[in-house]
Amino acid sequence: MILSETTQFGFMAGFQEPTTAKATVEIAEELGFDSLWVGDHVAFPVPILDPLLQLALASAYTTTLTLGTGIYLLPLRHPTVVAKQVTTLDFMTGGDRVIFGVGIGGEFPNEYAACGVDVHERGARLTASIPALKQLWTGETVSYSSPFYTFDNVTMLPAPRTQGGPPVWCGGRAKPALTRAAQIADGYISYAITSSMFSDALQFLEQEFDRQGREQPFGTGHLLFIRIDDDYESAFSTANEHLSKRYAMDFSKATKKYCALGKPEHVAEVLSGYYEAGVRHFVLDLVGPPSDREEQLRRFSEEVKPLLSFK
Repeated sequence: MILSETTQFGFMAGFQEPTTAKATVEIAEELGFDSLWVGDHVAFPVPILDPLLQLALASAYTTTLTLGTGIYLLPLRHPTVVAKQVTTLDFMTGGDRVIFGVGIGGEFPNEYAACGVDVHERGARLTASIPALKQLWTGETVSYSSPFYTFDNVTMLPAPRTQGGPPVWCGGRAKPALTRAAQIADGYISYAITSSMFSDALQFLEQEFDRQGREQPFGTGHLLFIRIDDDYESAFSTANEHLSKRYAMDFSKATKKYCALGKPEHVAEVLSGYYEAGVRHFVLDLVGPPSDREEQLRRFSEEVKPLLSFK
């Protein structure tokens, strides 16, 4: 497995108002971030907008930032339609600026029911969808058959500007998800796991690569909840309140286990642990009120990033 020699930093940047997209892009570029990411749900406890439309809006204001989905619930949609949407985003942004992070979700089964998809089929549907996307992205006339999606003699033009289409990064932490990533994805993006768990996942992926005889560059990303404050207790209180509301559950155990909280030096220490585990693309989820985002971004850039030896 060939990992990137460079480290990149991005952040979750969902836009609740159209006017915030331009301001978010400007602050990201000013502070030297590499990417903007958005999440995806059809039905969620808190307001959330369509990710591809949000990224299209952001793309109108930047010619440099990478745009990523972290992550897109691909099993909820037909891959042919998604292939056209992602192609359009890639084409309009000039190529090599989109990372299509995908996963199965499932924490909210009712959104699967609302889309007419059996939640128990979500893993198999994702496994079937990714090869369909990649065939359609060739720009050639292709046919495809699976238990869920079948099409004959389809030519989708224009082809993406990125050769072969944007890289597809798979999420998940169970062995079937990791096996899927090793077999058919271009990268792995995790969330809600510790650095030790990420290290174990990467070791499993490397073993799968060796077993398949697969040699190619492979992206490694992690979505990390962070809250920078002058003490751990204040950071934990704010993060836990917002995460518990976001996921409609008591998130306190996960907040303690999976977040980087508190003083800049502690946040930097947590980030360093993930880097040592193999993460090369950090996606920061700055937990707290939206009004705090710019302050948190500045604190990360000015107080945390200088402490990192791997930047």
